[in-house]
Amino acid sequence: MMDMTIRPRRLRGCDSLRHMVRETRMSPDSLIYPIFVDEQLTGRRPIDALEGQYHYGLDSVCGAVRECVEAGVGRCILFGLPAKKDASGSSAWDRKGVVQQAIRAIKKEFPDFYVITDVCMCEYTDHGHCGALCGHEVDNDKTLELLSRTALSHVEAGADMVAPSDMMDGRVAAIRAVLDKNGHQNTPIMSYSAKYASAFYGPFREAAGSAPSFGDRKGYQMDPHNRKEAVKECALDVEEGVDILMVKPALSYLDIIRECSDAFDLPMCAYSVSGEYAMTKAAAAAGLIDEYRVMCESAVSIFRAGADILITYYAKELSQAMRKGDIG
Repeated sequence: MMDMTIRPRRLRGCDSLRHMVRETRMSPDSLIYPIFVDEQLTGRRPIDALEGQYHYGLDSVCGAVRECVEAGVGRCILFGLPAKKDASGSSAWDRKGVVQQAIRAIKKEFPDFYVITDVCMCEYTDHGHCGALCGHEVDNDKTLELLSRTALSHVEAGADMVAPSDMMDGRVAAIRAVLDKNGHQNTPIMSYSAKYASAFYGPFREAAGSAPSFGDRKGYQMDPHNRKEAVKECALDVEEGVDILMVKPALSYLDIIRECSDAFDLPMCAYSVSGEYAMTKAAAAAGLIDEYRVMCESAVSIFRAGADILITYYAKELSQAMRKGDIG
């Protein structure tokens, strides 16, 4: 027998011990569930590109929230599919817009449920880009006014937090100034700080009806090759007064999550995007993987990389896994 005093396996001997010495801790409080609300829909409709996910009408959005609450998830992020689109995306800040109506409905039935809203123009413009156009380019500075109006309309409808996802320069400062001017100094901003021009967004664009009608979004979303740029983007958001940082996507950008989490003393959110979810579903349907175990392991890896918060289509299932003690 070898004379070894240091034996790491001692701490792997049983479930109780393994749970006690876990380095990465998670709870359902760290989960956010995406909800898609369609202004023209009654009831709910399956999203073909995202198995198990749905579009909800204004009459059924509270049912989606009720399912979250029953699963132990107390937070959502709302995405709207408006009845009308135009060049400027004016439905985005309409007091009677789809997201604004959804917020009021949720808050009436579930006043303590935490509602975050995605702030972008792509679902509302008839061209599908994330802001006002100047020719075939997105006009950064003109878009800041539209984003600020949209964020303010969400907060005035009752949103607890706004999350700009557009990747315009200066958007956090612009939104912060408008919210503060209108008496909403205590409303937090969670910015999509490092949002990459990723191929993993495909199913979401079908779900949100937000694919661009021409070109792509590489002129404002980040190049997947770049790491230092993510730190720069986060630093700018911090200077502008952001409250929570975000990296999107998650699984292919764990290095970015770790680096930005280490660099800044703010909560770090990661968005496990539609393509990540769809790949897991497809592989499970083909019998290639154990969906539950892969779902759990993927989430653990994101938190282990440095995320404090996770936006995920598996939020309800992960909450149950945490409650059972399988992870967390």
